Amino acid sequence: MKTIDELLSEGVAGKRVFVRADLNVPLDGTTITDDGRIRAVLPTVKALADAGARVIVASHLGRPKGAPDPAFSLAPAAARLGELLGTDVRFATDTVGESARSTVAALADGQVAVVENLRFNAGETSKDDAERGAFADQLAALADLYIGDGFGAVHRKHASVYDLPARLPHAAGYLIAKEVAVLKKLTEDLQRPYVVALGGAKVSDKLAVIDQLLGRADRILIGGGMAYTFLKAKGYEVGSSLLQEDQLAAVQEYLERAEKTGVELVVPVDALSATEFPDLKTKAPAHPTTVAADAIPADQMGLDIGPETRKLYASKLADAATVFWNGPMGVFEHPDYAEGTKAVAQALVESKGFTVVGGGDSAAAVRTLGFDETAFGHISTGGGASLEYLEGKTLPGLAALED
Repeated sequence: MKTIDELLSEGVAGKRVFVRADLNVPLDGTTITDDGRIRAVLPTVKALADAGARVIVASHLGRPKGAPDPAFSLAPAAARLGELLGTDVRFATDTVGESARSTVAALADGQVAVVENLRFNAGETSKDDAERGAFADQLAALADLYIGDGFGAVHRKHASVYDLPARLPHAAGYLIAKEVAVLKKLTEDLQRPYVVALGGAKVSDKLAVIDQLLGRADRILIGGGMAYTFLKAKGYEVGSSLLQEDQLAAVQEYLERAEKTGVELVVPVDALSATEFPDLKTKAPAHPTTVAADAIPADQMGLDIGPETRKLYASKLADAATVFWNGPMGVFEHPDYAEGTKAVAQALVESKGFTVVGGGDSAAAVRTLGFDETAFGHISTGGGASLEYLEGKTLPGLAALED
């Protein structure tokens, strides 16, 4: 895989460089609530601009239906990118139309532009190779070189991720190079004990990675909404907690396999429960009850791991040489259910091992809860991409960057 440093050494001054970034930031209206993904691409954009390239930054945001939707405009991300770079960043109000063409044509050496949301064009996500390829042709007409640096999208076979690199000389940006190096530490250069903490809502989202980890990890700690399917599989009553009954057989098989292979698969011993889901807008007090994990009342739902589980998980993380964490332990967006996620994050901060926060809600939680990002070994920008890499899948966006 060619790197951006190799491209820079060949000279990029005056050349139009298309940077496929991941500016898929959370928005409250037009206000960015977490700019981590924008900051992650800064080293690549700045290096190109400083070398005299005419930089065209492109990304998706959200899931528009292949047509323009103001709610998913990249205009706020473009403005924030300009603030972080300390320079004017131009914004094209379309992706491959007149605004994009004129905006790119007006760029001087060292200047940066952002084009509108790639997913406003049906060709970006089309499953039809010809339609996707036609859109990639239009994107290619804007640029001379391609840099892939949107790690959060490399598991997607989309036009700007998979088809466009085949049409232009290409290289990996600094972010993708860093993400791949970290993931290799979790797969090829593993230091033990290797402890994985998995949370999030649905166990179905994590089945494939658990399957792989049962042959690799020393311990797997389960939290979040997915924990209640594990507890049910152990024969416990889980009340009205989130439950995927169609996954019970798979989870039971994993519990049995973990026991046979000596992998510690650890589930909560207690939980914070309540009769209803908390109000995440007003953050009104929820008044949860602490209950044993095998005794959640029929009219209550588990919404976070309890205090004994927090202590247990911290102890299971204490001696780890390598930690991978993906998914919050509870509804961390509400202060009454944030302590489980805080406890896992704090255990990673105190760890002497190499710690990886696997993107998505885990990365958002770390920032939302006020942790110093530099206290972790690495905070990934791509939750889904990280998981699929650990599952052993070929990621289209990485394959496209290979020569």
